[in-house]
Amino acid sequence: MILPGSDVAAIAQAAQALRAGELVGIPTETVYGLAADADNEAAVAQIFAAKGRPTDHPLIVHVASSAQVARYAAQVPDFAQRLIDAFWPGPLTLILPRRPGVAAAAAGGQDSIGLRCPSHPVAQALLRVCGLGLAAPSANRFGRVSPTTAAHVQAELGTALLVLDGGPCPVGIESTLVDCTRGAPVVLRPGQITREQLQAACGRSVGQPAEPDAAAPRASGTLESHYAPQARVRLMQADELAQRMQALGTLANNLALWSREPPPQLGAGVLWRAQPPRAQDAARELFATLRELDLHGVQQIWVELPPETPDWEGVRDRLKRAAA
Repeated sequence: MILPGSDVAAIAQAAQALRAGELVGIPTETVYGLAADADNEAAVAQIFAAKGRPTDHPLIVHVASSAQVARYAAQVPDFAQRLIDAFWPGPLTLILPRRPGVAAAAAGGQDSIGLRCPSHPVAQALLRVCGLGLAAPSANRFGRVSPTTAAHVQAELGTALLVLDGGPCPVGIESTLVDCTRGAPVVLRPGQITREQLQAACGRSVGQPAEPDAAAPRASGTLESHYAPQARVRLMQADELAQRMQALGTLANNLALWSREPPPQLGAGVLWRAQPPRAQDAARELFATLRELDLHGVQQIWVELPPETPDWEGVRDRLKRAAA
């Protein structure tokens, strides 16, 4: 059941459902989330079951404001507080030491917890009305393409789920995720907020793990294979893509392209979608494009690799995981 997120009665209905231990699909500026009361273990268990997600894979807890951080975090380092002041509400998740006895199921049993304050007006309205911290991973089956519209959520999880419609997500990829538990900030998942912006805001060098680190907290969206459509995704540079298309010629079939420019000859068996030249526009369209191409039943999606610049890091990360 999809309800308009602009409707006060719909917000009240969703808040009541959450307080009763039910699940609700909610819009955020990044992607749509599958929300439950973060302190209700039975409700959180429903998220894991609905998504088919391992229960030791932690969920991000969404809060209405920074005033709620103290409920879940045992401490907030100075650099983390500066990031909160600079980017909340917004697409930034911080992993902080978890207070004992709170949101253990949502944290996957870890002694850390991911916290985020979304800027989407519907998410903000719901958080304030329900008065809860909401565990809300992306509202899709585990490992699949994240939803950026209410219709995507319904197609993924069924019509019985109450979904608040807040329109297409304006960011389109998940939040930048920063580990703040080890004395210095480390980006575990890139997003719209870049490492350079983080460093400028917190006055510290912001690292990135060069390889999987057993000492780091488990975190959402960091598995090697993730965000995957049904079709096989292959990444290549523009010149390689053009050469492969030329070699296939009229034999190209059941194939889709997401590239800056269309191939010189576009056969009947090939779909082409334009990759926006701006990183923010590409991020907003990425998941919706993968879902749309899947609906056409193509077997492969060939994607032109985006530029190796900081603003494209989040899109490159999602594409590499989709192709893994």
